[in-house]
Parts: sequence; C-alpha cells; structure tokens
Amino acid sequence: MIFPNGPPVVFGPERAHRLVRAAGRALVLLVAIAPLAAAPTAAQGWKPAKNVELIIPGGVGGGQDRTARIIQKIMQDGLVPTTVTILNKPGGGGNIAYIYLNQFPGDGHYLATATATLLTNHILGVSPLNYTHFTAVSVLYGEYIGFATQADGPFRTGNDLVARVKSAPESVTFAFGTSRGNANHIGVALAMKAAGVDVSKIKVVIYKASIEATSALMGGHVDVVATPMSTYLPVLDSGRIRLIAVAAPRRVTGKFADVPTWKEQGYDAVMPSYRMFIAAKGLSAQQLRYWDAVFGKLAKSDEWKKELAANEWQGSYLNSADSLQYLGMRHAEYRKILAELKLAK
Repeated sequence: MIFPNGPPVVFGPERAHRLVRAAGRALVLLVAIAPLAAAPTAAQGWKPAKNVELIIPGGVGGGQDRTARIIQKIMQDGLVPTTVTILNKPGGGGNIAYIYLNQFPGDGHYLATATATLLTNHILGVSPLNYTHFTAVSVLYGEYIGFATQADGPFRTGNDLVARVKSAPESVTFAFGTSRGNANHIGVALAMKAAGVDVSKIKVVIYKASIEATSALMGGHVDVVATPMSTYLPVLDSGRIRLIAVAAPRRVTGKFADVPTWKEQGYDAVMPSYRMFIAAKGLSAQQLRYWDAVFGKLAKSDEWKKELAANEWQGSYLNSADSLQYLGMRHAEYRKILAELKLAK
C-alpha cells in the first residue's frame, strides 16, 4: 500500500493512553470555558424582541395620552431597540384598557399608563382589578389638580364658586375625566368638604378624557373642570378659561404661577395626581431590570427634564420595587379619603 504522506505513525500503548488523557483534559477545559464565552450574551438579559405597545386608558389628547406620546418619542430615540406604538382604549373608567393589558401575562412588550383611577376604581367597587393584579413598573411624575371655569363666567375666584355651591349645590356642574371617585373627583370633594359643603349633593359629569371636559367647559356645557394642571396647557392661551384654584400645598410655578391655592383662599384642600406605567402580572426579574434601566435613563435625560419643565410636571421617578410600595401607600390613603366621603364600598 502506498501512503502519499508517508507511512502512518503508530503509537505504543503507553503513549496512546497519555494522548487520550490529554484529550480528555482539553475537553473538560473546553466545557468549562464555554459558559464563560457565552456569559456576555446571557448577562444582557431580556430586551424587547418585537413592537412595544403603550396602552392608554383614555382618549387621544388627554393627559395620559400626551404623557405616553412624549415617552414614545424618547424611547424611539435610542432607549428601546424596537418600534413603540400607542393604543388608546378609553371607556369603563380605565377598565377596558386594563382588561386588555391582562391578556398578556408575563409579556414585557405591553405597558399601560396608570393614575389613581387604578386604585380608586377598586376602592369604589366599580372594578375587581386592584394594583396587585398588575406589575408596577415605574412612577414618573406628579402634578396637582387645578380648577377652571369659563373666562367670561360668574366664577372669578374659588370663593365665588364655594358661595354658589353652598347656596345651590345642584346648580353647579363639575366635570372631569375619566371616572367617578378618581383623583379629580377626590380633589373636588376635598375642596368642597373643606368649605363645609355636603359632597353627596355635588353634581358631576364624567368624560372619557379631561381634555374633553375642558372643551365642554369652553362650550358652556359645564361650569367647572377639575383636572391635573398640564391638561389646560393646550388651551391656556385661548382666553376662554380661567383658573381659579389649585389643590396644592403652595403655588406651582411657570405658566400657572398666578393661580392661587385653595389654602390661600381659606380651604385646606391638597390633592396630587401621578402618572406611572404598569404591566400585566408575572413579569420576570430580567424584564423588570430592563424596564428599570430604561425608565431610569429616561428620567435622567435632558429631553425628559425639558418636558417636565414645559408641562409643569414634578419629576418623581421610582423604580419597579419602589413603585409597588408607593401604590400600597396611596391605596391606603385613598381608601381613607373615600370612606370619609362615603364613596368607598
């Protein structure tokens, strides 16, 4: 037989055994190194693999919608690797949106905005869903409830409004979005209760979004709107509304610096609102770490700080763990308030 490369090398039993042992050691070393080589990929953890959907329990143009669209833009400027879209699901006091969100347990691609309504709907007995049925992701900012009337209407101050409500409570219509017993409603009730009014006699009208309530005010269909202050920004320069009070411990700044607090007018009424994101139940630790990092970077970004200032929002970023604790505290606080107002079930 002819061997082109020369005759094969034949090893004796002892050398062959040494070679087998060396190959075994090399295999063990390779197995040990392999996980280390893969470690950087594993350390990256979870990240979105498809479109991220931001679900809004309100109509287009409302406070939550405006917040989500600002965040959508910042996310798509490099914070999130996939597309980010907005889905408005108004109605049911937010329940339609939250029932939809709950169809995606454990899926970090679906986030929804949330306000105090998530808590108050449960306390009021109008929804079986509580904050414990979801995953708290991030509290982003807070703002105070402002009270507006028609610019050419009879109410020029909070005291004017109180006088009318005391004399004829059912003659004044308070409007707000998006559900009875939410932060806006609590703000109205606290102000009127501080003025000695029987809050059970207050007449309220609920709209799908507070911007719709504001449009109704400008059209002369309601008398007063109560909503977070930033809701008024798009129509502030129209000259058709007058802000007569804010339920804050002290005056807010910027474009609303001239609006007196209820306290200044003799009524101890303070009611903050907040904006946050939640997800369905069952997000993994890796998914929460991812969104903690995203919202943490967002909260520190110059673009977000610019939006806070422009909208008179008060930044109050909390990560997922702190947001859950915050919701527990607010739930207890709101239950006490609504029980005092005889609205809690």
